[in-house]
Amino acid sequence: MDYGPDDTIDYEAPLTPYRQLAAILRARITRGDWQPGRAIASEAQLVQQYGLARSTVRRTIALLVEEGDLFVVPQRGTYVAATSKQ
Repeated sequence: MDYGPDDTIDYEAPLTPYRQLAAILRARITRGDWQPGRAIASEAQLVQQYGLARSTVRRTIALLVEEGDLFVVPQRGTYVAATSKQ
C-alpha cells in the first residue's frame, strides 16, 4: 500500500501505524518538504500532527534512521540524510 505525503494514519489498515508514518514521512522527504541536511518536524510536532503516541513516533524515526533516510543529532533533532532515497 502506497502512502502519500498528505495521507493520514488509518488505524483499520493492515500496516501498523509506525510503518504508515514512516511511509508518509518518506513521501514528504521525496516531495521536498525537508531537504537533505535539514531538520524534520520535532517528535512533539509529529505526535500532535498525526495523533500518535510518542513511542510510535520514536519507533518510526528509529526505523528511518536504520534505513538511512534520517539521522539524529542528540540535543538538536532529527535530520534528513544526504543519501536519502529521493
